[in-house]
Amino acid sequence: MVVPDKDAIEEVIQAWYMDNSNEDQRLPHHKDPKEFVSLDQLSELGVLSWRLDADNYETDEELKKIREERGYSYMDFCEVCPEKLPNYEEKIKNFFEEHLHTDEEIRYCVAGSGYFDIRDCNDKWIRVWVKKGGLIVLPAGCYHRFTLDTDNYIKAMRLFVGDPVWTPYNRPHDHLPARKEYVQGFLQKEDGDHPINATA
Repeated sequence: MVVPDKDAIEEVIQAWYMDNSNEDQRLPHHKDPKEFVSLDQLSELGVLSWRLDADNYETDEELKKIREERGYSYMDFCEVCPEKLPNYEEKIKNFFEEHLHTDEEIRYCVAGSGYFDIRDCNDKWIRVWVKKGGLIVLPAGCYHRFTLDTDNYIKAMRLFVGDPVWTPYNRPHDHLPARKEYVQGFLQKEDGDHPINATA
């Protein structure tokens, strides 16, 4: 099993709680003072992360092992920038609409960077900044959204188990089995009879 190195990962994947500002979505949106979120806190929300060698993804044995262990048989690439993505403005708007998928969302940043925003157990936004070399897995049923940062460019490898299904279900879709399973598995953790904060 591929065991992630947390210190190395934190160089390419960082997370923090967002402010409530309506400024440009591509800005960092840190709270004041800044409130960072650890990789352990992300993993308690079901988010998995690795740091890989983005310059050698074609021959990277670690990536190969992850794909084999997790059954990621499908792979393609998506470049998000004004020059490369058709209907760029419309697509970016759609990506930033809060939604979930009924399967994992797996993204490996091989160039550039971008923000994946997810909800914590108290429905607060956490911004996850993924840079070159970062591989992130968002669990099925997890409400999230995506935007570029101010560099306006990301090239991401998309992985999937079997034939890809990219269908977004915009919030609210709490009735979906994938959402119910996610809530029960990650957001309703209990210690005895007392609910606990899944990000504590």
